[in-house]
Amino acid sequence: MKRREFTKNAALSLIAMHSLPVNAWAEDIRSNSSVIPRVPLGLCNHSLRSMRLNARQLIEYAIQKKLDSVLFNTFESFENLNSSYLLQLKEMANENGVSIYTGVGSISEKSKSFKPEYGNAAELLAEGIRVAKTVGSPIVGCRIGSIVDRYIEGGIEAHVKEVISTMKSFRQQALDSGIMFAFENHMGDLRSNELLDLIHSTGSDICGVLFDPANAFWAMEDPLVVLEKLGARIICTSVRDIQAWETDEGTTFQGMAVGKGILDFPQYAKTMAELCPGVPLHIETISNSKREIPFLKPEFWEGFPNLKAEGLVDFLKMIKKGTPQESINPPSE
Repeated sequence: MKRREFTKNAALSLIAMHSLPVNAWAEDIRSNSSVIPRVPLGLCNHSLRSMRLNARQLIEYAIQKKLDSVLFNTFESFENLNSSYLLQLKEMANENGVSIYTGVGSISEKSKSFKPEYGNAAELLAEGIRVAKTVGSPIVGCRIGSIVDRYIEGGIEAHVKEVISTMKSFRQQALDSGIMFAFENHMGDLRSNELLDLIHSTGSDICGVLFDPANAFWAMEDPLVVLEKLGARIICTSVRDIQAWETDEGTTFQGMAVGKGILDFPQYAKTMAELCPGVPLHIETISNSKREIPFLKPEFWEGFPNLKAEGLVDFLKMIKKGTPQESINPPSE
């Protein structure tokens, strides 16, 4: 079997395996208000990326699974950005009760994650606002990049200063359009206090949080603690479960399907319903991808010069709960 065929079949198998548990869990969210009050359930496009589905196909999948929304974290899923095409997507989604959330990815030109395909950061954000308005998205998701950006000259503060300036330059346009910037904690780039400072400096009337619990763990925080800390600032989510375990250099973690890891998702959804009601919980299942957090290596702390020991207590407790995972390697061509 070729690699591409294996990837596609594996993705289809995962959907089949997890559709019943996730739908059952979703039913608990929707119907059992004594356990988990009203939380819209959606899909992040990254969950099915190995299948290379385009935006229309992802919306069709959401309709089939009776989901409430779809998050397109970047422009990658769109076949083009023509208004006529985007309006067709909006019409199809609206007719079936599915809301669309959109994002643009990195808006820090200093980051290795930034892609200049749509111009500089300001041009990318302007295009993001136009696309969001066209498809009816209430947000434009954006971010810095990844944990490696903490190690450039000037540290993460250099990125934060840059992205705040970019977003503030669109303040009036954001207010006029009714669209908010949803800033994501991405691949360990920002801890919760840094994210809150960014929101406050940009202006909480135009900027909120796109929260990813697995990425909070990557930044060495307990996702449930961070969820409560960010609270009403959260205006969008992208979630997956995790497993984590101790290693000689610190810890390794891996994304898991919801309910297959160490996060308490019934409590997570209940907290969301209480602190940020109406915000969709977008499933972003990314598995078979181990990530190292080598916090026992001295050089690792160059990226976290101001982090004190008490900021790690909840994170270290979580590591004790996990189970090591084996990777599944696809066959070669």
